Amino acid sequence: MISRLQDQVASTTRSLFSHGPRPLERTLDFAGDPGLLGPDSVSWRVIGDVAAFIGGIRALLIQTAHPEVVAGVEQHSSYRTDPLGRLTRTSFYVTATTYGALPEVEEAVGLVRGVHRWVHGRSERGRPYSAADPALAAWVHNVLTESFLAAYQHFGPTPLSTEEADRFVREQARIGALLDAAPLPESAATLSEWVSTHPATAASKAQAEVIAFLRRPPVPLGPGLGYRLLVGAALPTIPTSLLQTMGLKVSDSRARLGRAALAALRWALGSSPSWHLALVRAGAPVPRGLFRQPLPVS
Repeated sequence: MISRLQDQVASTTRSLFSHGPRPLERTLDFAGDPGLLGPDSVSWRVIGDVAAFIGGIRALLIQTAHPEVVAGVEQHSSYRTDPLGRLTRTSFYVTATTYGALPEVEEAVGLVRGVHRWVHGRSERGRPYSAADPALAAWVHNVLTESFLAAYQHFGPTPLSTEEADRFVREQARIGALLDAAPLPESAATLSEWVSTHPATAASKAQAEVIAFLRRPPVPLGPGLGYRLLVGAALPTIPTSLLQTMGLKVSDSRARLGRAALAALRWALGSSPSWHLALVRAGAPVPRGLFRQPLPVS
């Protein structure tokens, strides 16, 4: 019965990310390829843990604090009409660039570059924006990196040391550089300060609308409840200044429930099967006890 419950949770979670292309479908064709970061990277460990779910939610919330970035989301994204499709595409990019063989990394970056060429306009405060702008690409990338790190440090199995956290940031900077993002801080402390004190952040109408959607997206009841619990866990990890810009408040009770929900997910899912698959492709040892889902290959 316990195993069936774990399988049901895993199946429901996987279904949320099945509305688009599946990452690493051909990765075993590149046997021996360690990818951009490799099996010994900190990134494989951090993004392979379920705390990455909270990191992703946190990043989406914080990214709305930049009016030009959120204007691009509001004016060009399909998040309202195809929220699970957008979620799947974002997950595809993160998974492919982190765990993919080098040809898969290049393909994922090329797809994003192709989309970014068409994302440009003007924000409600009258400033022009382009998704290809290195400064805007840096906001999106750096917030994602900092959010994955913050989530792992708060909710991961064992917090990273200062040296490991800095390694994670440097590894992720290699991915950001592929999209010409700049600047790319290379230490955890510098990155955290860069995000929390960024001079371009401000409240906006587009921000309020995107945040309202992110807090209650149109997903089925069961996953939707779990998602809202994870939102509650993410909020206390966000700097107070950014919470104020986003008009959000922390609830201690929801944060505790969110932590419990994440523990349940770790019990049911284990670590990422994409991490497992990348280890197999690279010919690296597979640690015992980390993985309980089947390898994501046909």
